[in-house]
Amino acid sequence: MSLLKQLLIIISALFLMIFSVNFAISVNNIRSYLQGEAEIHAQDTATSLGLSLSPYMHNEADPVILTMMNAIFDMGYYKEIKLVNVTGKSLVTLSNAKIFTEVPAWFVEYLPMQTTTASSEISSGWSMAGAIYVTPNPGYAYLKLYAQAKRSFYYSLITFVFANVLLFLVLRFTLLPLKKIEKMALRISEGQFELIERLPWTTEVSNVTKSMNIMSGKIAASIKRLNAKLDIVGAKLKLDDLTGLHKKSGFNTEMKRLFVRHIEAYIFMIKVDGLTSLVKERGSDEIDLLLKDFAQLLTDTSDSDEVGIYRFYGAEFVVLLQGATVDHARELAQKLSAAFSVLGEKYSKPDIAHIGVTPFNPVVMTEDMLFAANEAYEKAQIIGANSYFIGAAEDKAKGIAEWKALVFSVVDNRQYTASFVNSMQSLQSNQIVMQDVFTLVSDDQGNAVAVGTFISIAEKFAKIVELDKGVIEQVLEHIKAGQIQYAIAISLSTRTIKNSDFRLWLAQLLTDNQDLASQLVFSFSAYAVEKQVDIFQEFIEFVHKLNAKSMIKRFEYHSLSIEIAKQLKPDYIRLARDVGQGITGNKSQQVFVATIQEIGELLDIDILAENVVAEQDFNTLKAMRLSGASR
Repeated sequence: MSLLKQLLIIISALFLMIFSVNFAISVNNIRSYLQGEAEIHAQDTATSLGLSLSPYMHNEADPVILTMMNAIFDMGYYKEIKLVNVTGKSLVTLSNAKIFTEVPAWFVEYLPMQTTTASSEISSGWSMAGAIYVTPNPGYAYLKLYAQAKRSFYYSLITFVFANVLLFLVLRFTLLPLKKIEKMALRISEGQFELIERLPWTTEVSNVTKSMNIMSGKIAASIKRLNAKLDIVGAKLKLDDLTGLHKKSGFNTEMKRLFVRHIEAYIFMIKVDGLTSLVKERGSDEIDLLLKDFAQLLTDTSDSDEVGIYRFYGAEFVVLLQGATVDHARELAQKLSAAFSVLGEKYSKPDIAHIGVTPFNPVVMTEDMLFAANEAYEKAQIIGANSYFIGAAEDKAKGIAEWKALVFSVVDNRQYTASFVNSMQSLQSNQIVMQDVFTLVSDDQGNAVAVGTFISIAEKFAKIVELDKGVIEQVLEHIKAGQIQYAIAISLSTRTIKNSDFRLWLAQLLTDNQDLASQLVFSFSAYAVEKQVDIFQEFIEFVHKLNAKSMIKRFEYHSLSIEIAKQLKPDYIRLARDVGQGITGNKSQQVFVATIQEIGELLDIDILAENVVAEQDFNTLKAMRLSGASR
């Protein structure tokens, strides 16, 4: 029950009690007054009537006596007027037994009024001639009392209702700041650290508001400080220490984006030749300078938003050219080749580097494309000094057509199986808290199909929605059949979450399986979320309303900012494999994960690690209080 209702009920009850007591006292006082007034009036009537009848009592049969008594009886509210002589004989008796139907019987019963008879002696000369007795009729008093009680009741009721309405408005206005404080607390829990500018005038509420503002400000400052720290550490981890170029992990992330975007691209494999012999000839310091100059040359020559430059290790570099034709790739290769010749003269090495180029193929895995680029590099070495070789594109149209036929056949006939892998265990209790669902696909000959390529083609040709539906249904069947108590993470594609029919289907499915909805964790890759934040935010809010959960996976240094994660408010963030690998010996990684964990605690997000192999790394993450990790 809200504080407003509690105060309203308590104060109204007090008002009602005061009103009831006051009303009862008021009615009782009026009754006493009317009763006393009737007694006085009866006595006055008896006295005046006795004096008026005194001259006529010498003749008890005198008609004037009856006339005078009738005149008094008819004009007054009397129940009975009785005249007796000196011997007690009744001479005249006038009575009125009138009943007032306007007064309810229960009113008369609960408020009895005592009627007393007033009397007066009548003299005739110096001797007693008789006595007169006057009894008032209480019906008239009840009539006045009932009318007065009704009037008092209605006036009091109107006053009571008006007072309660006024009380409600006053309390509503007084407690309105508490609503703002409540909303503020909820916004803080959601990661939105707002301040209440206008302080309430109530001292106690104003003090609470000031405290909430201070807390919100401190948490916001803490989050800002942690974000800045995270940006610094993340930038350091994702860039090569010597050259400042992105590492291989950045290339892998960009390749994942390419599989989603379906655009033309070319991969340049570039290696500085004979680096080992150069180290012996010139020393490590001069070689470091050479690699820095080489990286700067790649940056200057490939200065474009569509070009990514990466240093894998040693003297091996990769340039990723996106949204380009083969002519653009050839033009860039020629520029680089010419620049290598100039750099070679500086270091007295005419033949300093070679370039192998291969086109991006959406039906081939990243490692296979790197292998093809390396083969092109070896051919470039044969051609001549600082030369390049562009590998011919395979018949992608034929390959995609074959994949399309396979995808349609598998999805339409449901020739896929949900496998449950990557058990995530709690770092506190060692119990399994989550598993991933992995889709196993085979061709007509029963051979395993590369799932990454299969998913990419399914999304390209809009079969991914039907596939995701089937996987979700298999997950629910698995939970029911095995009486699974932990959560199951289900990866959904961007096309699926944008599909309105899928949302209607999912809402009905989770409504029919409300007891299992909380065990479904819909997961999305950080690199996919970054491209369409609003879409994913809307979907996460949608599944939360259905009591399901959400997770951002493959979270790493360059995939997604923590500000976006705060905006999305997922239930889980799972770090990429590279983040947890070798963390024990890497202070920068430890700072990065510790910062993420601290932000997760502030925003109520569970932080998980993936594929932690080494025992010491597992213990290090456990000491950082992460929620869980897979091994």
